[in-house]
Amino acid sequence: MADELDILRRANPVPATDPRFHDRPLDQHAQRRLNRLLHGERRSTSPRPLRRWVWSVGTAAAVGAVVLTLTLSGSTTTPAVAAPRPLIVEAGSTPVPLDRLADRVTASGSQRLVQGTHVQTWSMSLTSGPGARPPITLPAERVVRWKADGSHTELVVATDPRHPGRPVVTDADPVPRTVEDGHVLSRRTYPPSWSDAPPVARPPHDAERLRAYLDEIDRLEAMGTSELLDAVAELLNNWTLGAREDAALVRVLADAKGLRPAGAVTDRLGRQGQAYVYEDTAHSARRMLVLDPRSGAVLGIEDTVTKDDPEYGVKAGDVMSYSAWMR
Repeated sequence: MADELDILRRANPVPATDPRFHDRPLDQHAQRRLNRLLHGERRSTSPRPLRRWVWSVGTAAAVGAVVLTLTLSGSTTTPAVAAPRPLIVEAGSTPVPLDRLADRVTASGSQRLVQGTHVQTWSMSLTSGPGARPPITLPAERVVRWKADGSHTELVVATDPRHPGRPVVTDADPVPRTVEDGHVLSRRTYPPSWSDAPPVARPPHDAERLRAYLDEIDRLEAMGTSELLDAVAELLNNWTLGAREDAALVRVLADAKGLRPAGAVTDRLGRQGQAYVYEDTAHSARRMLVLDPRSGAVLGIEDTVTKDDPEYGVKAGDVMSYSAWMR
């Protein structure tokens, strides 16, 4: 235990001076970092590579919980926990380079910047060690709305638009279980609060300042392409971007190294998009960014594992997480 405490104290993933963590639970970004510290590489004791993907949308404590394989009914029923398949690029579609898309996108649209978000997520929950159970995929929808007085509400619902009306698996309790489609997992109201630190601070709408803003979100690591995508997700989990911010973000992404155009895709909400793929070889992951080909808005980010990992029961091609942002 002392070793884990030393790691946490040195990393300080939730500094007391950071207003993002006042009077609210950890967000997904903080949870992911906490779980990477708890379950990832310990330089002094383990030669194994850092496991980026050992995380859950539940509380940090739930990562170690025993996961049960749940089914809708009977032994012949398709498991309710089946992971979504990776998005497939349309055969014969023409990839659009990011710099060309950035030149095409204008900041003159009617969409305005709004504090708050509406996002659908699918996240893999993993366990390892003796008694570990197969991974399960947890779908949820989250709506955050801010009010003029600085207060805001957060509504989280268990739902999967791929299977409307069917029961949904959730880890809202210590042991995963099925609930009705549309079941409210949490409904919270937060008191007024203000911050000048990203991602709560208002994002700028020019590329250079937006890049610095995103860099400030991810303070623990150098800003590579994978870290940039993490920061973009964190931004979109707090703000619905306007046309000017969308245009600036596409310009920032166009400068990212290793983010290659892949072609047209249809996302999990049925929207047409352009896919851009980053091969994160250091973490055996493939990251796909989906952009609206007209406005440049980020439609989604998909993380797929590229190497089997028997310890956690994942195979190459498994979708570890997917976020689809809506307006």
